[in-house]
Amino acid sequence: MTQKQTLSFQAEVAQLLHLVTHSLYSNKEIFLRELISNASDACDKLRFEGLNDNALYEDAPNLEVRVSFDKAARTLTITDNGIGMSEQEAIDHLGTIAKSGTREFMGRLSGDQKADAQLIGQFGVGFYSGFIVADKITVESRRAGLPVDQGVRWTSGGAGDFEVEPITRPERGTSVTLHLRDDAQEWLNTWKLKSVIAKYSDHISLPILMRKEEWKEGEDSKGGEMVLTDEWETVNQASALWSRPKKDITPEQYQEFYKQISHDTEPPLTWSHNRVEGATEYTQLLYIPSHAPFDLWNRDKAAGVKLYVKRVFIMDDAEALLPVYLRFVRGVIDSADLPLNVSRELLQESRDVRAIREGSTKRVLSMLEDLAKLEKEDAATAEDKAKYAQFYSEFGAVLKEGLGEDFGNRERLAKLLRFASTTSDATSVSLADYKARMKEGQEAIYYITADSLPAARNSPQLELFRKKGIEVLLMTDRVDEWALNHLQDFDGTPMQSVARGAVDLGKLQDDTEKKAAEEAAEAFKPVLERLKAALKDKAEDVRVTTRLVDSPACLVVQDAGMSMQLARMLKQAGQKVPEVKPVLEVNAGHPLVRKLETSEHFDDLANILFDQALLAEGGMPEDPAGYVRRVNALLA
Repeated sequence: MTQKQTLSFQAEVAQLLHLVTHSLYSNKEIFLRELISNASDACDKLRFEGLNDNALYEDAPNLEVRVSFDKAARTLTITDNGIGMSEQEAIDHLGTIAKSGTREFMGRLSGDQKADAQLIGQFGVGFYSGFIVADKITVESRRAGLPVDQGVRWTSGGAGDFEVEPITRPERGTSVTLHLRDDAQEWLNTWKLKSVIAKYSDHISLPILMRKEEWKEGEDSKGGEMVLTDEWETVNQASALWSRPKKDITPEQYQEFYKQISHDTEPPLTWSHNRVEGATEYTQLLYIPSHAPFDLWNRDKAAGVKLYVKRVFIMDDAEALLPVYLRFVRGVIDSADLPLNVSRELLQESRDVRAIREGSTKRVLSMLEDLAKLEKEDAATAEDKAKYAQFYSEFGAVLKEGLGEDFGNRERLAKLLRFASTTSDATSVSLADYKARMKEGQEAIYYITADSLPAARNSPQLELFRKKGIEVLLMTDRVDEWALNHLQDFDGTPMQSVARGAVDLGKLQDDTEKKAAEEAAEAFKPVLERLKAALKDKAEDVRVTTRLVDSPACLVVQDAGMSMQLARMLKQAGQKVPEVKPVLEVNAGHPLVRKLETSEHFDDLANILFDQALLAEGGMPEDPAGYVRRVNALLA
C-alpha cells in the first residue's frame, strides 16, 4: 500500500457501534480497561511469539503500556510495544466487528501452547468501546519484525467507513489515540486516569506508565498549575498479590489487600488463598469480613467477589461465582479460561462457571468449619474462640438461606448453625450439641420460632418441656420459619416445632399422664363443644392439651399448616396469605378454664382466652378495642 485508502467496514457498523457505545457497557470508564487490556494482549502475543524468534523484541526487550493525554489537542493515547499490526491486519481486525486477532491467534494454538499464551480479548469488540468517549479514533501501528516504513495509520469516526494509509513508525507496537467528545474532557486529567487504572488494571503484570506531574509557578509567583514532565512513572502495582506464592505473603499484606478491595477499615476474620488446578484452573483469595455491611439483607446487591481474567479486572458483582447466601464474602477469583459475554460484564453459565462456583462455595464452608472448630479446641486462644461467635452474630441469619438454596451443602450448613435454647442464653448451641445431650427416650429435636428471644423464652408452649427438663431451641431470626421448612431432620433425628401439631413426647410421657389427659378431655367435652361454637370464626379447632402447666391456653397450628409467625411476616411484606386459623389448646386444670363451665359470660371469656393466647404467641387481636371492652366488663 503506497497511499491512503478509504474502505467500508465489513459489518453493519453504524448499528453495532451504537450498541457498543450505548448498551454494551454499564459505565463509560470501561473503555480504558478494554484498551489497556488490548495493549496487554498485544504484549502477551509478542512474549509468546518471541519464544521462537527473539529478534521480534528488536531493541526494546521491556514490555510496557503507556497512557498519555494532550489537553490542547483534546486527545488520550494508549500505547504498547507489543506485537503490533501490519496494514492487512489493521484492515482485518479493526475493520470488522467481533473479528479478533486474539481469537484467530488462539485458533492456531493447541495443548500446552494455548495455556502458555495467556491471552484475553476473545470477542474483538473491546477496541470499539473507545467510541464511548471519542468521536474519532486514530490507530498507528507497526508489526514486530517489519521494516520501519511499513507502519500503518487507521482512522475512523465510527460511521460506515475508515481510512488506512502507510506511515513510517520507528517503534514496534500500537498507539490508539482517542479524539475526545466535548462531554468527555474529564479524561484529560492525571488523577482521573490513575484512579481508573488502579481500579481496573492495577494487577496487570505489565507496568502501566504515565508522565509525572509537577507544580509550575505562574509569573511573579502569582498562581500556577500542574504540568506534565518528560519523566514517566509506573502507576499500577504490576504484580497481582494472589498470583504470588503464599509463603511470600505476610498476614499484614493479606489484611491490607482486603482493606483495599473491600473498603473496610477492620481486618477480616479469616481468609483462604488457593490455586485450583484441574479441568478448570483458577486462583481464589477469599475473605470472611468481621462485620456485616448495612445492606446485607439486600439480595439484589452486587456480590463482594471481584472477577479477574489474567489479572485484568472484569467486574465487582460476580454473583455467578458464589451463591447469594454467601454474599458477605469478599475477595478475588482469577481465571484464564472463564467464558465471558461480549462485554466481559456478564458471565455465561457454563461448566467452568459451575466448577468455580462449587469449588469456591466449598472453600468458604471449609473456612467457616475451621473457625467453628476453634470454639472447642483447648489450644485455641480466647480471641480465636470468639471468632465464630462474632461471625455468626453478623452473618448467621444469611447463612440459613443456604438451607433452601443449596441442597448439596445442606448437611454442612446445618452443622454450622447456632441457636439459643432454654438452657443457654448465648446463641451458641449447635444441633450436634443439642443431640448429644438429648434425654434418654427423646425422639426429636424440639424448637420454637418467635419474633424475639423474650417472646420465645416465655412462650406458654414451653411449659411442659420446661417441667420435664427437655431442652428447646429458641429461633428468632426472620428467616428461621422459611429455612426450617427445608431442614426436616438433623443426622437422622427429626426437627419438631413445639407450636405445630398435638404435643407428643413419646417415651418421655408415661402411660399415667396419657390416661389422665384422655380422661380430662372426655370430661371437658361439653365445654369444648361450646368453645368451638363461640370461636368458630377464629379457631380451626379447640382441644384439651397436656403441653400447658401454668397458662390457661395457647395457640398452635396443624402439622402441615403455615405457622402464624410466617403468615404475619408475609403480610408485613405485602404478600397475599391464605387465611390461617390456629388451634386453641386449653389447660383443663386451670382455674380460668374451669370457670367457663359456670360463667354467665361464656362467649366473652372464650374470646378473651383466645386473644390472650394470641398475644402470648406474638400476634395482635383482630379487634383490640373489643378485647379491651370484654376485659373491662369482666373486671367491673
